[in-house]
Amino acid sequence: MVRIGRMASPVASPKFSLTRRDLIAGLGAAALCPAWPTIGSAQGRTAVALQAQTDRILLRPGTPETPVWSLGSSDLRFKRGEVLDVTFSNDLPVAAALDCRGLDGVPAAEPLASRAPLATGAKDTFQLPLRHAGTFLCEPLFGDGTAPARPRPLIVTGTSPVAVDRDEVLLIEEWRVRPDGTAIPPGSDPKDSTQIHTINGKTSYDISAPANARLRLRFINGSQRTVLAVKLDNLDVRVMAIDGQPAEPFPARNGALVLAPGSRTDVFVDAADPAGTSFPILLHDGKQARPVGRLTVSNEPPIRTAPFPPAPPLPGNDMPAQLDLKSAARFDLALGAPTEWFRPADFKPSTAPAFQAKAGRTVVLALTNQGAIANVFHLHGHHFRLLDRLDDGWKPFWLDTLAVEPGQTQRIAFLAEYPGRYLIEQVATDWAAPRLVRWYSVQ
Repeated sequence: MVRIGRMASPVASPKFSLTRRDLIAGLGAAALCPAWPTIGSAQGRTAVALQAQTDRILLRPGTPETPVWSLGSSDLRFKRGEVLDVTFSNDLPVAAALDCRGLDGVPAAEPLASRAPLATGAKDTFQLPLRHAGTFLCEPLFGDGTAPARPRPLIVTGTSPVAVDRDEVLLIEEWRVRPDGTAIPPGSDPKDSTQIHTINGKTSYDISAPANARLRLRFINGSQRTVLAVKLDNLDVRVMAIDGQPAEPFPARNGALVLAPGSRTDVFVDAADPAGTSFPILLHDGKQARPVGRLTVSNEPPIRTAPFPPAPPLPGNDMPAQLDLKSAARFDLALGAPTEWFRPADFKPSTAPAFQAKAGRTVVLALTNQGAIANVFHLHGHHFRLLDRLDDGWKPFWLDTLAVEPGQTQRIAFLAEYPGRYLIEQVATDWAAPRLVRWYSVQ
């Protein structure tokens, strides 16, 4: 049984010591054992309007709201198997594309590679088939140095019920704010700015639940550049999914989760302690820990006489059971160097692909970080396995995003299931670093 632990002081500042190297190392520390059943898919078509627009957010109490760009507020929630008829409109003063992070096998909606950025005032329509249940992310994609933009969570639920009393998204965002209250966009020098983190747009986010309730918390690192660790202090935290794909449940070490930019982790926690018990939510960016909220057991009557029994794995997404590494197509990709990579504003679909693969074949990528700091790699269109150092097996979890330490080589493998053209991305873990893209094809 997953239980909330001992009582935590509402004013205490618990120890949470990490370095940047600890954060990167923590991304590969989990060991999962997937055992996922097959489920059916829901059917249906749903019209969805997404608008890239100007917005505002309150980052410092007592000061004016900060101008930002966004795709609107609130989570987008649908069922697995639905097909979204998306109308995307751009009301921003620059060209923008729609990037839906973590959705596999949707080449017709792929930004830049298939769909050109929209000019100001333009609209585009396309379909998004929701193949997998999980936690995903939509964000406007445009050139660096324009304005900070807020992503919008996309939640796809399965057709089989999941026994939780509350299902909540916690979108963590990072801001660099000037003395005049304006925010510095990623890809720009953050000199003379103050770092501020928010959860769901608030600088302090509180959650409460009655005793014996089970919560599903979907943590999303909405920071564009920073690897973050989030800790639910004195809580037993059960990891259920990573980057939108289910995992064999396992306990988060010391209640802490490490999240690369854009990555997502779903956890279960049980409010098994007495009413009034409160637990800090701490955030660590590799330099310091800071409280960003708390979880409190409310004074309501217990929701049931005892907590739920241990949770089974989430229903699976029909991911490949095996990868044929012996006959895999192998390619090397250099990270941390801009050679052959492009800023989104400079990308042209006519450029040569980073690699090409035949449909149905396993692909192995050797990612070598030639830079001086950690670099984050993101694969569009497919999820991948992180291979063992000896290239004789893989870590038993799926990812779409991976941070690679400087001077290190990590090998990943995926089954090229979905024909089409897809982006790959890299960005250094430095606020001023540019976002860089290339593309690959499955034929």
